Amino acid sequence: MIETLKQIDTQWFLAVNNGMQNALLDAVCPWLREPKFWIPLYILAAWFSYKKFGKQTLWILLGAALLVFISDQFSATLIKKTVMRLRPCNEPLLQGKVHLLTYCGSGFSFMSAHATNHFAIAVYFGLMFKTYLPKLLPIALVWAASIAFSQVYVGVHYPFDVICGALTGSIFGYAAAKFMATKINIE
Repeated sequence: MIETLKQIDTQWFLAVNNGMQNALLDAVCPWLREPKFWIPLYILAAWFSYKKFGKQTLWILLGAALLVFISDQFSATLIKKTVMRLRPCNEPLLQGKVHLLTYCGSGFSFMSAHATNHFAIAVYFGLMFKTYLPKLLPIALVWAASIAFSQVYVGVHYPFDVICGALTGSIFGYAAAKFMATKINIE
């Protein structure tokens, strides 16, 4: 069963990483996965939070920071070091087949911390701001999905890595938003 899942995952990886190659994605995907690229978006979220919630913004942002810390430690430290799955760009069976567009890294692949963290933040802010920006959650999920897709496209993660990271991050984001909303009376 596990081997069958790994084979499917590898096939999907090659379909995205090799089969979807084009100049536009080659240019865009490495940027999408860079945290520094999104700094203006994070500043906008902080500004919007301050405009709508005033002093409660500190708690909202503290909740977001704690959420990222927890989701990152869960995925990058606990899960990756337990599963120890090689990244596709480090997998000997895929040498010469991976279209690598970024630094591969020596860490493990499962589960994607990028996907976990970005889906956690997307769900968290989408739910925290749902009264004021009802369309934010679907937009934020597309944003997080584009980052997760980029992880596969650039050659550093398998699809199951990002799918499991997305699901885990969404659960963390939902729990954090529900907890914070009740603590600071936002609903």
